[in-house]
Amino acid sequence: MRFMRLLRLLPNHQFHCYVPQAIFTTSAGTTTHLHHTMETATTEAINPSNTRLGWIGTGVMGRSMCAHLINAGYTLTVFTRTPSKAQELISMGAHWVDSPKAVASQSDVVFSIVGYPSDVRHVILDSNSGALSGLRPGGVIIDMTTSEPSLAVEIYSAASAAGCSAVDAPVSGGDLGARNAALSIFAGGDESIILRLNPLFNLLGRVYYMGAPGKGQFTKLGNQVVIASTMVGLCEGLIYAHKAGLDLNMFLNAISTGAAGSKSLDLYGSRILSRDFEPGFYVNHFVKDLGICLRECQNMGLALPGLALAQQLYLSLKAHGEGNFGTQALILALERINNLSLASSSSVGKP
Repeated sequence: MRFMRLLRLLPNHQFHCYVPQAIFTTSAGTTTHLHHTMETATTEAINPSNTRLGWIGTGVMGRSMCAHLINAGYTLTVFTRTPSKAQELISMGAHWVDSPKAVASQSDVVFSIVGYPSDVRHVILDSNSGALSGLRPGGVIIDMTTSEPSLAVEIYSAASAAGCSAVDAPVSGGDLGARNAALSIFAGGDESIILRLNPLFNLLGRVYYMGAPGKGQFTKLGNQVVIASTMVGLCEGLIYAHKAGLDLNMFLNAISTGAAGSKSLDLYGSRILSRDFEPGFYVNHFVKDLGICLRECQNMGLALPGLALAQQLYLSLKAHGEGNFGTQALILALERINNLSLASSSSVGKP
């Protein structure tokens, strides 16, 4: 059974076996000796009848993503530090267990989407309770947390040494993208494994193969660099339009169809105007992401002043106790700097 599970998760190629001592070679170059006759076999595509799934982390993003897999008919074993956060998934048929290791012991493919690199390290690599310690040979770990590229490479190496596979596959699209199964998924690792996992990724959004282990994380960090400056521009534009006496709903509607239009404007413009700071993506997590970006810039010898400015503005939100707001709360930092509020008409200037 263990051999067949490993076979299923290998790339979709044919294996030719011969007697009396058959040898087949995988695309990874490994050889296996068989002592009995086998007909030429093909691997079976991943589907609910042959692949058990595990999920670690059921926060703002993870809960919706996990639900899509359950709705597609997959058997899900889940772990989250706060069991109540998994209650909705349990009511849908998921089975809750008390550790990442327990998740992996009952799964062929394990997803994780947690908060910080330290969390990723703990839930995957901890020798006593981590997912890798419970995963059978041939299993796959997919980390969808935005994390450090070097940690993704470390996880890949540890998984390979255990006879398993690992993919770094952080996502972009926020809570709406997660709910609508419209996420962009940036995947790093063995291309053949990622192709094999496409039936799962397609239930969550669209996957883009970015290259070797860690390249998915590098792509997501680049994505965050773009978003950071875009959010600054969106909030500054609203501050300017407010001070100029413009109707802000009319302003957003007018610019959204021109060159200033963006996904950030579409997702967050109306939320900002309605003072809706519920998190599609937490300020705390964005500060973490931008900090990783800045450390990678230092390693590369890059100067990205827009990124540094955005990180400082978001840090100021944390200092004001607003770390659990969504990233659109950046408007609050710029309101404080300019001593005005979009929620008030008292500071509207004359054009």
